[in-house]
Amino acid sequence: MKYDNPMNRQVMSLPELIESQYEDLEPKTRTALTFQEIFNIQRIILTGCGDSFAACMAERYAFEMLAGIPAEAVPALELARYYDRNQLGVDCRNPLVIAVSNSGNVSRVAEAAARARECGAFVLGITGHADSALAMNSDKILELCIPPFESAPGTRSYMVSVMSLLLLAIRIGEVKLRYTMDKAMEMRFDILNQGKALSALLPGILDTCGELAERWRDFPYFEFAGGGYDFASAWFGHAKILEAVGRPSAAVSIEDWFHLNYFLRDIDGTGTFLCLNSTNPAMSRAGEFLDYAGEMGRPLAVATDSEEIKLPDGAVRIPVPKAVYPMTMPITQFVPFCVFAASLAEQLGEEYGRGSKGRWAGSAGGRGVNSSRIEIV
Repeated sequence: MKYDNPMNRQVMSLPELIESQYEDLEPKTRTALTFQEIFNIQRIILTGCGDSFAACMAERYAFEMLAGIPAEAVPALELARYYDRNQLGVDCRNPLVIAVSNSGNVSRVAEAAARARECGAFVLGITGHADSALAMNSDKILELCIPPFESAPGTRSYMVSVMSLLLLAIRIGEVKLRYTMDKAMEMRFDILNQGKALSALLPGILDTCGELAERWRDFPYFEFAGGGYDFASAWFGHAKILEAVGRPSAAVSIEDWFHLNYFLRDIDGTGTFLCLNSTNPAMSRAGEFLDYAGEMGRPLAVATDSEEIKLPDGAVRIPVPKAVYPMTMPITQFVPFCVFAASLAEQLGEEYGRGSKGRWAGSAGGRGVNSSRIEIV
């Protein structure tokens, strides 16, 4: 590994973590909700902040595709302060609100859970701390047990959040007889296989992204694009640049890129990443994205499970594991973005989160997100 640092070491630990977390989470998701609670669900709201909200975006479609239940991903601030109260308490304690926060002490997530519960919704908290504010404001919790690791911008915790949501969606669909138990197990094994596939691809990902970081080290801007369930990984990528490197970055859908980011003036100084899985229903639009980016000569890297997608001259292909089921892709397709951010930070001598020093001292101990006043409106 060319750039040996805490963030890249978190990445290197993911294959083993997928296996160990599967063993922990698979039985927990079977009992997180009772049969009656599952059959009561008429609508699902997924909520969180930052990386946790990215996990919600990544698996929102899984609940619709697998469980056959309308689902939406709503930022915690919107659910806590703006969401219509009349939509939070209907028959059978609906909707089911799934609130995600590994620490459980992010004020906005705890506030969103408390408001939803007060309005009559049923709240399932997904957290690593059973005594946290989120846990106290949830009807039930799915407790995460992520082994301690050296600190870095969230990589392991994000993967586990995505996995927990996917396993929960599979379980709900299984109970509702949307598919057989054998089919459900195929989906679960697809999760495990992502770990094995990632282990095989990691050396190449580390080399490719490390070299790309060297080529793009002086770029002042970065953008990450994706469509549908690929967008969450793109969003996560832009977040890691901000956390690890501190340079401006943007996340954009492949459609909005044509409406907005296409017009960036500094083309040569903007590193463009596209997250593209081969089963994406918007593949034709992604092909147009590649054509236009190529015509403009934009510096371009594509994280994809396909070796057949034609890339513009000069574009870099970064391989990610192929999945049988599209909703499994988010478990690993974010990995190249973490490696790139980690490698770039290492080259530039950047401290993660600016070290919570100087003008960024307000972030020490998570003060800006954990100490915010909670109000139920």
